[in-house]
Amino acid sequence: MHTASPSRFHLSLQPTLAWTAILGLVMFSALCLLVHAGGLLRLAYPAGAFFVGIFLYQRYPILYLGFAWWVAFLTPFVRRLIDFQSGWVDPSPVLLAPFLVMMVTFMTLVKHLPRSYRQDGLPFILAMMGIGYGLLVGLIKNSPTSVVVPLLNWAAPLLFGFHLFANWKYYPAYRQNIQRVFVWGVLVTGIYGAMQYLIAPEWDRFWLVNSKSIAFGTPEPLGMRIFSTMNSPGPFATVMMAGLLLLFTSQSPVRFVASGAGYLAFLLSLVRAAWMGWAIAVLSFIPSLKPKLQMRLVITILVMSVCVIPLVNMEPFAGAISKRLQSLSDTKSDVSYNQRLEGYTESLEKALAEIPGEGLGFVLDSDSLGANDNGILTLLFNPGWFGTLPYLGGIILLLLKMFQSTAARFDTFISAARAICLGIFAQIGLGNPTLALSGVVFWSFAGMVMAAQRYYQFQQITQKTN
Repeated sequence: MHTASPSRFHLSLQPTLAWTAILGLVMFSALCLLVHAGGLLRLAYPAGAFFVGIFLYQRYPILYLGFAWWVAFLTPFVRRLIDFQSGWVDPSPVLLAPFLVMMVTFMTLVKHLPRSYRQDGLPFILAMMGIGYGLLVGLIKNSPTSVVVPLLNWAAPLLFGFHLFANWKYYPAYRQNIQRVFVWGVLVTGIYGAMQYLIAPEWDRFWLVNSKSIAFGTPEPLGMRIFSTMNSPGPFATVMMAGLLLLFTSQSPVRFVASGAGYLAFLLSLVRAAWMGWAIAVLSFIPSLKPKLQMRLVITILVMSVCVIPLVNMEPFAGAISKRLQSLSDTKSDVSYNQRLEGYTESLEKALAEIPGEGLGFVLDSDSLGANDNGILTLLFNPGWFGTLPYLGGIILLLLKMFQSTAARFDTFISAARAICLGIFAQIGLGNPTLALSGVVFWSFAGMVMAAQRYYQFQQITQKTN
């Protein structure tokens, strides 16, 4: 496998062959939309992304990583453009693209699984066992076609995170790539999110009307809970939460502009679970740093506040944000919160009795809860107790191992990454933070922390032997 040193990865279109493949997919997609052949893209786009992903995975692993992230960020936006032009289709095969790209890392699992147990890979193995059990039960109890998408939502994020962990030797290059991707990701999706709130583009309105997602607001300017280029406010807020935490560790000259757009969009998503996760992440992030780095972080936060506070206190943004913030302390009049609480109470007793589980593909039928409103119920209903115990046990073991790292004292990326994981996992009572796009963020940063630990352990051993 060809790998490159961190110094080779800068903003240029090198290596030419890799960028030819990436830009070929971009230009083909843009051309189809320009000539009103968007319907062709419904299968061509995910297939093209998959084959480009295979090529980059085999030849240019760092570019593969960035490609996978951007496909995850932008694919729902591409889907909305296609549907707006060629008619509503749901479920849309376009949305399979990021998970197909990440499922390529199954090859990493095959290659590294035998020895990963001896290299701190037990948490990933336990989680895989839980998913495997849920898959078997799902194939028995549900139709095979109903299992495919849930399997991708469960397995692709975990495989992607395991891939980052298994390739720990390239941790510095992976770290640099992820930092760059998220700085620009926050900037691009934050700006589009603010624009989405202000003008409500036609393709976004079309999607909102046809999806009947009442909880996402009304299809009009100043009426939407923004989801930017992603598929719903929840995953967007999770991605933004991670990106905003990483901005604290970035030295990029655009980080302050990105923070202004990012925090505004993050607040306009109105996802209270992600706001809570961000607060938990920051509180766990600051104490993990050396005093010198803590002071630098505080200064960075103050500068970012100067950029953000005027924006969020300006109309037409302030009204929607302040109303949502007030609901955090006034739960009695919060209809959404009370509906979730009622649905959770109704379903919990039944969920606790699900010893074998209903398997992947099972969808909770509740008038008060959506399919993604509670991660605990999802675990109990899908893989059941037999699958939940190894899956959740793997996650808890992973979190414990992450917070044992001493390298976080001098590598701020590790501190930020594990704070991100904690902030995401803390939302498990209010969503499915380890599945789909939110899961990609969780498992990826968990994989990076574990990779960093292996990398620095190897560096210490090498220095001692020399």
